[in-house]
Amino acid sequence: METIDSIPISKIRRASKLVGTGAKVGVNYLKYYGSKLVKTEEDAREQLNKDNAEDIYNSLKQLKGSALKVAQMLSMEKSIMPAAYVEKFSLSQFSVPPLSPPLVIKTFKKYFGKTPNEVFDEFNSESTNAASIGQVHKAKKDGQELAVKIQYPGVSQSISSDLKLVKPVALRILNISAKDSTKYFQEVEDKLMEETNYLLELESSKEISEACKNIPNLLFPKYYSEFSSEMIITMDWMTGKHLSEYTTTPESGKKIGQALWDFYMYQMHVLKKVHADPHPGNFLVSEMEELIALDFGCMKIIPEDFHVPYFELIKKDTLANKELFEAKMYELEILKETDTKEEVEFFSQMFHELLSWFAKPFHEETFDFSNEVFFNKIGELGEQYTKNTELRKMDANRGSKHFIYVNRTFFGLYSLMNMLQASDIKINNYKNL
Repeated sequence: METIDSIPISKIRRASKLVGTGAKVGVNYLKYYGSKLVKTEEDAREQLNKDNAEDIYNSLKQLKGSALKVAQMLSMEKSIMPAAYVEKFSLSQFSVPPLSPPLVIKTFKKYFGKTPNEVFDEFNSESTNAASIGQVHKAKKDGQELAVKIQYPGVSQSISSDLKLVKPVALRILNISAKDSTKYFQEVEDKLMEETNYLLELESSKEISEACKNIPNLLFPKYYSEFSSEMIITMDWMTGKHLSEYTTTPESGKKIGQALWDFYMYQMHVLKKVHADPHPGNFLVSEMEELIALDFGCMKIIPEDFHVPYFELIKKDTLANKELFEAKMYELEILKETDTKEEVEFFSQMFHELLSWFAKPFHEETFDFSNEVFFNKIGELGEQYTKNTELRKMDANRGSKHFIYVNRTFFGLYSLMNMLQASDIKINNYKNL
């Protein structure tokens, strides 16, 4: 397996890595302009996206940290991201080169003051799973199998500079302007800073697992404060298959899907604090077909003044009332007082169409998330507006900063529910828990 013996930590080394990637992207665009002479625009653009996705991802996986985390976040945006980027960036959930064993031991000693073998009875210095911010190792203490997550060196120190470096890439991929985008990137930076604080994650993990322990068919590992620090977190080793590797039956898809849906609705509506990183790498399925929830580094607190209008906006009655719908749009900062009449009409129509489909599960007692018509329509609408030339001329940076992680949560949740082919899901079941 490919391993990494060092990670660029200084701003200069990390910047130079991305500058080199930028040069490759520039060459790709030159090839794209040339290929348009002999290929259709669609074929040429598809090849450009594939080449750029490959070069950008290869750079980010060497940098790790927040740069790679942004790629992971973008990989969940299937409705607005070109397919080539989704395919390549989704590798950041599973297929990332780990630190080499010598670097792991050195890093552990720096963070914990001891080598792994001085802390645990057994410790495997080869990673079992490497992601964007840290990697997991298997250990044993007093007969108990443990999972030890170690944060990569320099991650927290490089977040601000990394985001400045990847911002132009993200803006181009998502086709939005840099104007007024500061509050959104600040929200991402604040969340990434929280994700690098493993003591905060330890606290959130214990809080959420205790609050949600009565949800049927849902399991959590036990967390160990005595073997954790700001850069290391230790929990029970949980055995199961990642959601992306699990083959469901109609019965198991419904069972696991209901547990997943209840877990998120309970957090969203009762706790008002949600696990905002719902990708396949954060969930396992046990042999008993129970859902195992892992990794609570990315938690989003949902303030009441956002929660109320957000869920009122997607109600059937609101969608059917033009004045009420527009009032909620202003409340959520989707519409602005400075908008022209044309902008109000355009964005009201656009969001009404998107939300009318997005909100369908909330308009039913039960919902079939295996319905491909539903998912294809959301994808089509996302692609349609991404390519809309009229939208490119307008101020497209819309909505409260809270949309970033709440929308990310829902689109990720929908994707996982579809992956499970979960049907006949009771939408409001969380109220009975």
